[in-house]
Amino acid sequence: MENKELWQSVLGDIELQISRPNFLTWLKNSQLLEKNEREGVVLVGLPNNFAKEWVKSRYHKLILGSLRNIDGSIKNVDYAVLSQGSAHAVIVQGKKARPQEPVAAEEPQPPLIELKIDPRTNLNPRYTFSTFVVGSSNELAYAASQAVVKDVGKKYNPLFVYGGVGLGKTHLIQAIGNEISKEYKNSVATLYVSSEKFINDVVWAVRNKRMEDVKKKYRDIDVLIIDDIQFIGGKTATEQEFFYTFNTLYENNKQIIISSDRPPTAIPTLEERLRSRFEGGMIVDVEYPDYETRLAILKTKLQEKGSLVDDHILEQVATRVQKNVRELEGVLNKIIFYQQYKNEKIDTKKLEEIIGEAVQVTPKNITANDIIKAVADFFEVSPSDMLNRGRKQEVVQPRQIAMFLMRDILKLSYPHIGERLGKRDHTTAIHACEKINKECSQDHGLNQKILLIKERLFKM
Repeated sequence: MENKELWQSVLGDIELQISRPNFLTWLKNSQLLEKNEREGVVLVGLPNNFAKEWVKSRYHKLILGSLRNIDGSIKNVDYAVLSQGSAHAVIVQGKKARPQEPVAAEEPQPPLIELKIDPRTNLNPRYTFSTFVVGSSNELAYAASQAVVKDVGKKYNPLFVYGGVGLGKTHLIQAIGNEISKEYKNSVATLYVSSEKFINDVVWAVRNKRMEDVKKKYRDIDVLIIDDIQFIGGKTATEQEFFYTFNTLYENNKQIIISSDRPPTAIPTLEERLRSRFEGGMIVDVEYPDYETRLAILKTKLQEKGSLVDDHILEQVATRVQKNVRELEGVLNKIIFYQQYKNEKIDTKKLEEIIGEAVQVTPKNITANDIIKAVADFFEVSPSDMLNRGRKQEVVQPRQIAMFLMRDILKLSYPHIGERLGKRDHTTAIHACEKINKECSQDHGLNQKILLIKERLFKM
């Protein structure tokens, strides 16, 4: 069996055993470079050093097992980094791998290419699928995004992506736009805007009686991508224009992609007819990344910057910075700055200092009133309604969440919590806390709401 045929069989086997996003990210561009018949060792090439290390640590047993199932003479697998523009390996576990052409041990870094926003689409070219790190926290959103590219306007329309601040929503939805532009060239007109830009355009059009200009701009396109849609809630003219724009695009099989910091059901001021439209499509969430994904993100960013940082430092950062991808990159940038420009060694004390400046810490002076206000603001209800004895449906969950947060963050007693929330009995507080705690483990949407409220609290 030829090397290429053997490797295609292996990839076909592995593709059935791991998630599609992980397969595309780590193994799609791999190659079987050579097979040593005498020693029973095959050499697998990966596009970069990070991919090599990741595949070696995560998929080695899977690859070896698949190879042995097809060819029992294979005893082991080595991994190599492919030289750019060639099918030959540069490095194999620290040794040169018999390239046909000599390759310098240290290649100069390629010159920085200035990436400019495309004025026709408003898309940032740095946001691509290839630079988006896929993990368990975002693989469904990633898979849905790739499906949209393959079947624009017909599958998963609209696509609604939601999640907390700094988790990669903007990266993902812009990556869809960039991939569509790359795949379909000029035959598919794509436009990315923030909800703030959409609101400003509507306000300008109303003031200047130029509504037709806005209609033409947003309805004569094939793909509309709007970021942070939650901000249009409660703005009547904007919601109305977006509703009609949405309908026009949808009825003509044009693709609509939307991001938000929460699911449609958790945007209380959103018109019911818009909420219904959003829920008629595909809703996917981007959760907080696990440790492995955080470490992969750090290594990917490090490679993009062409810098070196010790693995044990990256592991500590991935352990400590748990919620925000932007915080991860911010800490990494500071580490690189101190190493390269100040020639400082990053010891434990310095690393603690850098992380401490970036990571949100729960304020020591947070109060029960702060929690009530943060919850009320998030659900856009009145704090007084939460404190009243009434049982309005729209304040039941906010009140229970406030009780849960008072217990979770402030460690208040149940009688004190009941007293603060409308002089209720302590058994009411116990029930609320237990209910929210149980539902958090089952309902990703509720868990997301609580994490977002905590973010607001920690920024007060």
